[in-house]
Amino acid sequence: MIPLNYSLKKILINLLIITAIAVFFGFLFLKVYLPLYTNHGETVSVPDLSGYEYQEASELLDNSGLQYEVSLDSGFSTELPALAILKQIPEANSQVKSGRKIYLTLNARNAPLIKMPNLVNMPLKNVQEILSNIGLERGDIVYVPDIGINVVLEQRYRGVTVKEGFEIPKGAQIDLVVGDGMGNQILLVPDLTGMEEEDGEFLVLGSGLRVGKKNYSLTDSVSPGKIFLQAPPAGSEVKTGDLIDIWISKN
Repeated sequence: MIPLNYSLKKILINLLIITAIAVFFGFLFLKVYLPLYTNHGETVSVPDLSGYEYQEASELLDNSGLQYEVSLDSGFSTELPALAILKQIPEANSQVKSGRKIYLTLNARNAPLIKMPNLVNMPLKNVQEILSNIGLERGDIVYVPDIGINVVLEQRYRGVTVKEGFEIPKGAQIDLVVGDGMGNQILLVPDLTGMEEEDGEFLVLGSGLRVGKKNYSLTDSVSPGKIFLQAPPAGSEVKTGDLIDIWISKN
């Protein structure tokens, strides 16, 4: 008959051996197999694809060892060509594992259609913000004799009068027909010196005047892109719709 102490000792030895083997294989799995399987420590920096065209972006991702998938949803920007990259997930410079899939949102081939708002009878100074907020651009401003001063009388797209609700492409230019107040009102020319070109032009239009010639010259008096001279000078008396020539500093 085998002593009880001997049997317990043998069982304990077997348990220790089994435990040691389990620990050994666990160590191999966690420290050797798993890192190799998941490419542990091997990361890739996601390139910045914003503005790249689709073909260029796909080649760049292939060279970086990354995969990609184009999102079904697309956006639109008038500043980028069709099929340019608008958005990417993960973001640029993110650290990801080699082979990670990057999701791309492309710029649509065709501009989405938006409904034309009603600008008629609105002050010109409010129209710029409205057009910008809905993705349209202000085109030419044509002054015609009318009792309303700087009031929009007509809105045009490609030379054709359009009414509220008419669908036009996002980013389109809208020309405006504006009243000149019969041209009888005497106005004072605003001081444009030191203003950004766009701000000065908007101030001229909002004052019931029109921008004449725009001249670009070198000067040290103001920084590039700002107005340094105007004609007629500030404070001159002019009539509604008169032209104001401006000189802009260039690089």
